[in-house]
Amino acid sequence: MINRVLADADIQINGRRPWDMQIHDPETLSRIAAQRSLGLGESYMDGWWDCDALDEFAFRMLRAGGDNLGKDRWMLALQVLAHTLRNRQSLRRSRQVAEQHYDLGNDLFELMLDDTMAYSCGYWKDATTLHEAQLAKLDLICRKLELEPGMTLLDIGCGWGSLLEYATRHYGVRAEGVTVSSEQAQLARERCQGLPVEVLLKDYRAVTGRYDRVVSVGMFEHVGRRNYQTFMDTTLGLLKDRGLMLLHTIGTNESSHSHDPWIDKYIFPNGELPSVKQIARAAEPGWVVEDLHNFGPDYARTLKAWDANFQTGWPQLQHRYDERFYRMWRYYLNVCAGAFRARNIQLWQWVFSKPGHRSRTYQAPR
Repeated sequence: MINRVLADADIQINGRRPWDMQIHDPETLSRIAAQRSLGLGESYMDGWWDCDALDEFAFRMLRAGGDNLGKDRWMLALQVLAHTLRNRQSLRRSRQVAEQHYDLGNDLFELMLDDTMAYSCGYWKDATTLHEAQLAKLDLICRKLELEPGMTLLDIGCGWGSLLEYATRHYGVRAEGVTVSSEQAQLARERCQGLPVEVLLKDYRAVTGRYDRVVSVGMFEHVGRRNYQTFMDTTLGLLKDRGLMLLHTIGTNESSHSHDPWIDKYIFPNGELPSVKQIARAAEPGWVVEDLHNFGPDYARTLKAWDANFQTGWPQLQHRYDERFYRMWRYYLNVCAGAFRARNIQLWQWVFSKPGHRSRTYQAPR
């Protein structure tokens, strides 16, 4: 099966092209065959194989059906059973992704991201640099939300405060952000010092109050299908009647009970990518969908920009992180870039309103 996928992807073993696999350990393909995507990622982390253009390798593999490498039938059965028996994104487990990923160290993210510290897809329509793309994304969100001076804005999963800072400085709103990451909360407070911003270390399910606008950027991937309805019901109760909510999330083309085992183990524990159907079904009882915007290919360009920054900044980081971490992080950034290029995963911005409270047609900016 592996040989067939490699042939269909035009990937050669020990070939001379940038996307060819350079095998260093003779057990590599056997390990991949036995452990599927987990074996592929872990064998790369362990230095068993290399590839000069990992994003192109992943793009070709996925276009050739290589995503089936992660679909071991027994693993799928166990994942379905796990989803049935437990809530992987419960309140008790909600901080696990923060502790494993977002709290790795602000020094890592400061070197990898641009000055906005936005850790989500940039908007490259008219941008030529990562910083321009992130500023364009932040402004696009503000314009889609129709922000006006004096409005109250709730940012669920506020990260390091990029949108909080931008919206208060440029649109005159008062903002509140919540995150489950202590590292993010600390830096967000520092960045927003002197602005009408409050940053709370809190799960979205514990938020109270009413806001003119609600936004969530790059957090819904951690909500989980068992909690999609809870998220929609919670945000509905937090939004004032004439308000708008914007949801910015990575999504998948098909509804599924599975998740990639390598990403789940090393990058985003308990993460799940929603489908259009799953989001729409959860939104059905209480929301009007005003707009749905897909700019998934922009994420490939964003990830490659992060990878370039990470490589440049590595000499300042290697005293804290080992070589295996370096290979893990580069694998993560590049394989995800390849997946967005292959259109296996998407980036959506949804705009919602409450039924019966907006009489005029909503015109979404682009």
